[in-house]
Order: sequence, then structure tokens, then C-alpha cells
Amino acid sequence: MCQNAGSWRVFSLKEQFSGLFRALRSRNFCLFFAGQSLSLVGTWMQRVAMGWLVYRLTLSPSALGLVDFVSQIGTFLLGFFAGTFVDRTDLRRLLVWTQALAMAQAFVLAGLVLTGRPTFWAVLVCGAFLGMINAFDIPARNAFVIRMVEKKEDLGNAIALNSTLFSLARLLGPSIAGFVIAAVGEGICFLLNGLSYFSIILALGLMKLPPAPKVQAAGPTVFSGTREGLLYAWKQGEIRAILGLLCCLSLFGFPYVVMMPVFAREILHGGPRTLGLLMGATGSGALAGALLLASRKDGEAVGRFIPILSTVFAASVIGMALVRHPMASYGFVASAGFGMITIMAVCNTVLQTLVCDRFRGRVLSLFMMSLVGIAPFGSLIVGWLSERFGICQALAIGGGLCLVASILFWRRNAHERIHGLA
Repeated sequence: MCQNAGSWRVFSLKEQFSGLFRALRSRNFCLFFAGQSLSLVGTWMQRVAMGWLVYRLTLSPSALGLVDFVSQIGTFLLGFFAGTFVDRTDLRRLLVWTQALAMAQAFVLAGLVLTGRPTFWAVLVCGAFLGMINAFDIPARNAFVIRMVEKKEDLGNAIALNSTLFSLARLLGPSIAGFVIAAVGEGICFLLNGLSYFSIILALGLMKLPPAPKVQAAGPTVFSGTREGLLYAWKQGEIRAILGLLCCLSLFGFPYVVMMPVFAREILHGGPRTLGLLMGATGSGALAGALLLASRKDGEAVGRFIPILSTVFAASVIGMALVRHPMASYGFVASAGFGMITIMAVCNTVLQTLVCDRFRGRVLSLFMMSLVGIAPFGSLIVGWLSERFGICQALAIGGGLCLVASILFWRRNAHERIHGLA
């Protein structure tokens, strides 16, 4: 009896572990996942190296903020039109082009640094160029997932695995970049990032995809197609509610990550080690959340968790502002990281399930604009609040507004309308 029970437990554990990676049974997604694993690590290496290079060249915190702003504002400015373009273009071909252009940008940075000719304005231009590339690349990647996954019920698992990979890269990339910068400088980080794009371009080339569904053009012009996409998203109550909630979280909550250096120094009275522990806690919480989502059963509804996860995130940011003990801060930061990554993944899954193929690229562009495009303005708002009222007060105000948005989302019963649709 005991032996049989033990065998059953082992079998159950193996079954659960294999279910965690069930989307990888799709050959195309497995190729994409492997290619992204290198590319995302390289991306995070470049982000750290770019920040370090800018600060080394300028010794100006405002210069760091400016580079971060121009690196993301392109997603906001081009997002509406990029979605229409994504809906009318072969996604694999578009992704090959975006990866090739991003690779070229990384090689330009590597060449400037390795030849001893880096300038702040050159880095600024490269950052802006990469932001424009991402305006097309990010919605195309998200829209492409549904074509790579053979079973529709594995879509949520595929999105969760992407979030897991993103969280792992966020932990590994900066650590590797730190060692590389200390040993040989920023140029090698840019060079390694450029080389990492070969992995995802190769993966895209090896895929055997079914014929793309024929989608009717949205309109005679890009502008009419964009207008049609905006009207579609607005008229769909569930989509409108999710995008509205994400905009609020991105404006007032998610910028807590940008404020980590200030929080580490002024509130916890620490230095780089304290900052590293805070960022590590954020990444660990995000990784735990992504793994939890990946392990959920096929067909399990996740739409009902949207207001719960946003409330957890908001409460964590408020707790971080009010409780100033280091160990408690690490716990709240980890909880905020958990809430942030899970709310993004769950909203992505629900939107992918709700939207029809004709408008997929445009709705996913709006999704990324709600996150990446709004983020620079959120950083400016929280930065202004921090200077005027203090970092803790700014975090408390931001967390409170996110909590109000979560309650409004809940009261409108949007979670009931999308319950069972994801």
C-alpha cells in the first residue's frame, strides 16, 4: 500500500512538472522559447550597460531619465499605427526585420564603445531607434504566440512561460552585465546582445507554420484602420476595462521600480547592496508569479483573478511606503513584483482570448501602450510626487490610486463578465 501511494505521488509530481511546460510540446513555440532565452538575457545586459555608459559619460541622473524616456516613448507615439501594420503583415517576416534592426542598433553601440567614440547623443539616438522598433516588435511577438501554439488551451501556459523567461532574464542579464562591464567594459555587453539576436532569427527561420488566416484589411488607409481598432476596443466592455486598469497601474504603480535607488538610499539608508537586494526581491516575486501561472491547469479561468492581483499589487506598494523596516520592505517589494508580472500575464491571456483575429495586432498594441507606452509618463509623475512630497508619500499616493482603480474594476463586475473566458 505504501509503495503504491509513493508511486502515485511520484507520478503526480512528474505529471505536474511536465504540465508546467506543456506549451513547449508545440515545436514552433519551443523554437521561439529557446531563441528568446538568449535574446532576452542580451536585452537586459544592454539595458544595464546603456545606463552605466550614460552615467559614466554624463554623471547626470537626469540624463539617465532622458534616455529611459526616449527608449520607451516610441511605443506610445507609434503604437496606434503599429497595431494596424501588424494586422496587415506576415508576422514572421516582420519579426525577422525587427530583430535584424535591433541587432544593427546593438552593433552600432558596440562599435562606438569599442572604438572609443561613444557620446551621450549617440546613445540617445540608438535608444530612440530601439523604442520605435519595439513599437512594432512587441505587439507582433504577442500576436504571433497564438500561431505557434498548436492547442488553444495551451495559450495561457505559453504566455506564462514567456513571463517566466522574462523574469529569469531580468535576474540573469543584469548580473552577467555587471561582471562583463567590470572585466571588459560596456562594449562587450552591446556586442553580446547583438549576437544574441541570431538565436531568435534562426528559430523563426526553422519554424514550420500553418498557413496564416486570411484577414480582411481594416481599411483603405492606416489611419482608418487605426480608428477602426480604437472603436473596436472601446465598444468591447471587457477589453476597455482591462486596458483602463492597466493604464492606471502603469501610471501610478509600476514606476515603483524606477524609484528603487531613491528608496534604498533615503529610506533604508543603504547603498548598492541594498538596491541589489530590492531588485532581486522584485525579480524573485515576479518569477514565482510567472511559475504559478504556468502551472495552472488547462482551461482554468484566470479572468476572475484580475482585480485580486491588482489589489495585491496596490496593497504591496502601499505597505512598502508605510513599513520602513528592511526585511519588511524586501517582502513587500517581492509581493509587488509577484502582482506586477501576474497581472500583466493574466490580462494578456484574457485579451488574447477575447479579441478576434482581425483586430489582434491593434488590441495588443493598445495593451503594450498601456504598459510600456504609458510608463515614461508614470515615471515623470511619480518622480514629481517624490520631489514634492517625499518618496514614501509618492508611493502611498500611487498605491492608493491603484487600489481605487482595482475596486472600481471589481464593482463594475468586469471580472464576472470575463470569468471563464480565459
